Amino acid sequence: RDGKLTAFEYHGDFNTGAYASWGPTVADRVPIHCSGPYFVPSVLAETRALLTNESPSGAFRGFGVPQGAVAHEALMDELAEKTDIDPLEFRIRNALRKGDRTATGQLLENSVGQVECLEALQGRWRKWRADAEVFNQNSPHIRRGVGCGSVWYGCGNTSLSNPSTMKVGINAEGKITLYNGAMDIGQGANTIMIQICADALGLSATQFEFIMGDTDLTADAGKTSASRQAFVSGKAAQLAGEELRAQIIRLAEASENSNLRLEQTGTSDGGKLIIEDEAGRHEIILADILPLANGDVLIGEGTFDPPTTPLDENRQGSPYATYGFGAQIAEVEVDTLLGTTKVLRLAAAHDVGKAVNPTQVEGQIHGGIAQGLGMALMEEYIQGVSENLHDYLMPSVGDMPEIEVILIEDPEPLGPYGAKGIGEHALIPTAPAILGAIKHAAGVSINHLPATPDRLFAALQAADSE
Repeated sequence: RDGKLTAFEYHGDFNTGAYASWGPTVADRVPIHCSGPYFVPSVLAETRALLTNESPSGAFRGFGVPQGAVAHEALMDELAEKTDIDPLEFRIRNALRKGDRTATGQLLENSVGQVECLEALQGRWRKWRADAEVFNQNSPHIRRGVGCGSVWYGCGNTSLSNPSTMKVGINAEGKITLYNGAMDIGQGANTIMIQICADALGLSATQFEFIMGDTDLTADAGKTSASRQAFVSGKAAQLAGEELRAQIIRLAEASENSNLRLEQTGTSDGGKLIIEDEAGRHEIILADILPLANGDVLIGEGTFDPPTTPLDENRQGSPYATYGFGAQIAEVEVDTLLGTTKVLRLAAAHDVGKAVNPTQVEGQIHGGIAQGLGMALMEEYIQGVSENLHDYLMPSVGDMPEIEVILIEDPEPLGPYGAKGIGEHALIPTAPAILGAIKHAAGVSINHLPATPDRLFAALQAADSE
């Protein structure tokens, strides 16, 4: 037995409530991801969005993939135990690699950093497991455990065109504006769009102004969902900057590797573009150019639509242009007398292609972990009971563990400077890692989320009575 997966069968029913809402979209994404970031030669997956008399279900970060990950990661732990292979090593043996094909038959040619993510956690995994074993030798009721979770997630809409268009312009006074239709909902899209466009143009990001989400001025950059904005709109921002740079170089009759500088006067006298190359210095007086739209005298525009293909009747095709990968390990402490769980520390390694802004990427991962912790231990909607946030528990600062983030950069050639999405990826492996840690600590599996004290206590009592 070499511990290699040979087949995977999945059946999932999703309660979409009284109206379809996002239910079919969720049910459509799950089969592609349900076998996890692992190479499986044979996959049979079936999902249904079921209409019920309950509240309509909306979109949740990960579109069904977090629920599927709970199942496939529990299976990975069970198979590792049955084959007597370390759980992390078992995942490494089966991880997707470049040159593998997915369940939909898509060839993974670039940016497949799953093995690197798992290997980055190996040292911590061994130490944390050893520490937990030592602790448990002298602690009969407070038990510690360490678990692992993995993720892969397609960036963008499933097998659908989802283009973004971005524009950048310079007016006569030397004001440079990025017209950004990509809505920033806290993830930092405004910052990285300017960073990407500034790099492509060759000017300082500090000189940029931006207009966001003004449909009279900004082009359609698509929705802020599906972990697509950094990858899709970021690429459009890069192309817009490159087009504007090409215009400037043509006007100045300068070389491709020229250095650009923008002098902003802020007056009607006009700003000035200075272009320097091996032939010398060139100047463009912006006030000498007739204005185009919105008072800008030079405008660059870029559009990017990631290449995908529809899935055929056997669900074969290339539903996403790229995938993000990652893995997390969590250490928990379980009070077996009370059924309570506290997450002590967590390490997360994620393949982001290229981190355009590492601080923001780490922030996204921290936020995903917080949401995953809530999913694992607290958050539960009960019809007729959870009527407000007083009765719906969510993590607070006191619930958060020590978090260590490791950024793995396996560049995606299609993305802006190699970048791809991270928005939903960070949430997905957190709950599986916590549930695996609970089983390692207390010896019981929780199959109904969240793992509240009453459920964990009941599982412990049932195990004791067997």
